[in-house]
Amino acid sequence: MNRKKSEKQKSPALLLLPAVVALSWPTMLEELMQTAVQYIDTFMVGSLGTEATASVGATTTVNWLIGSAIHALSIGFLAYISQALGAEDVPRAKKAAAQAVFVTLVTGSLFTVLTLSLSGVIPQWMQADAEIQRTASTYFFILYLPMFFRTANIMCGTVLRAAGDTKTPMRVGIIMNLTNVVLNFFLIYPTRRVRLFSAFFMLPGAGLGVVGAAAASAVSFTLGGILIAWSLLRHPLISPRGESIRPQRDVLSDCMRVALPNMAQRFFTSLGYVVFASAINALGKTATAAHTVANTVESAFYIPGYGMQTAAATLTGNAVGAKERGKIKTLSRVIVTLEIAMMLVSGGLLFAFAPQMVRLFSKDPEVIRLGATVLRMVALSEPFYGVSIVTEGMLQGAGKTVVPFIFNIICMWGVRIGGTLVCTKMCGLGLIAAWGCMIADNLLLLVCFRIYYHKSDLLREPEKA
Repeated sequence: MNRKKSEKQKSPALLLLPAVVALSWPTMLEELMQTAVQYIDTFMVGSLGTEATASVGATTTVNWLIGSAIHALSIGFLAYISQALGAEDVPRAKKAAAQAVFVTLVTGSLFTVLTLSLSGVIPQWMQADAEIQRTASTYFFILYLPMFFRTANIMCGTVLRAAGDTKTPMRVGIIMNLTNVVLNFFLIYPTRRVRLFSAFFMLPGAGLGVVGAAAASAVSFTLGGILIAWSLLRHPLISPRGESIRPQRDVLSDCMRVALPNMAQRFFTSLGYVVFASAINALGKTATAAHTVANTVESAFYIPGYGMQTAAATLTGNAVGAKERGKIKTLSRVIVTLEIAMMLVSGGLLFAFAPQMVRLFSKDPEVIRLGATVLRMVALSEPFYGVSIVTEGMLQGAGKTVVPFIFNIICMWGVRIGGTLVCTKMCGLGLIAAWGCMIADNLLLLVCFRIYYHKSDLLREPEKA
């Protein structure tokens, strides 16, 4: 009796907190593993020399562009499935999971043909040095051989997260990352004599260099796609087994209504990153090196934001489906408070240890000074950016992607790109001014998202029939 009474006395925020934590921590751990592998990959390939690093990095922005397009497609299914499950309509959710399989088959096949056929010219389009174009092309081709499995990994993982299962994608991600690191170790380097304590032994290696790095990634992508698809098929709640994978217009139209604006947003945002990077490249190699290192370092400190975004999207979709708008208000308070607390910690760590983090990737004193300066600037804005990330997640879960698309385009191209070009081309300023424009972009985006969130119908109770 006392236990039931105490449960009733708990505030709605305390009741929601366990769900938020349960959904977000696996995604955070998955993001942490991916970041760690990115650090290790950068270090391993970097040990081969500047040309190897350039060959791998020449097509990085194209990788972002392709990956973001598939992620954007998956957001449509996340909104649809989470809302169906919130309304306790499991058959509708399973039907959408089957349609996600159909979209995976079509999209995976299309992107496989597109990427492999263009692999020879993409390094030229990216204006890579003639010396590395052949290696960069080979790396890109091998990396996208398993494009179908990469698509399956993203789409099936999002379907599972929409059903509240974030642990399975986390486990698959850990297996993928460990496979990638181990294969890197044996495929990149040649057979070599290694000392362990006082003993020496021969460690086998293929000595494939950049090709070995691409092969390791390709194998890990293939393994991840198979494991995540198998996990979805065996899932007790959301498995698409027994459902038709033939296109269902009613489901696909609702999913695409959410996904297409998100795809457009990610495309133009990724294109903005390309233009932003090219403007910084024009500042010279020191600015380019500091920018590259700072980008690599800061990625680890955004993990709380993107981990919480998944929880925000799924729980908002559930609340919309269940027509519990009051729950959305409580969720916003819980998730924003938790997000600010975590990003204050990560931002504080980034501010305190910025020089030491930059030294992991560069020994140039000027690169260290410049990189540490811009990292400390962005560290101060991290809590605000975190709120923007989770607010966008809530809007995605509610299926509201058109207005966020408009906000992102205006802020990216008007503030970040336009401001950077004015500062660097017209005023003769450098990297610090460019990162100032980037921070201004993030802060303006936060203001736009929060105003739209509070003025939207998300917080208004629907009329009763």
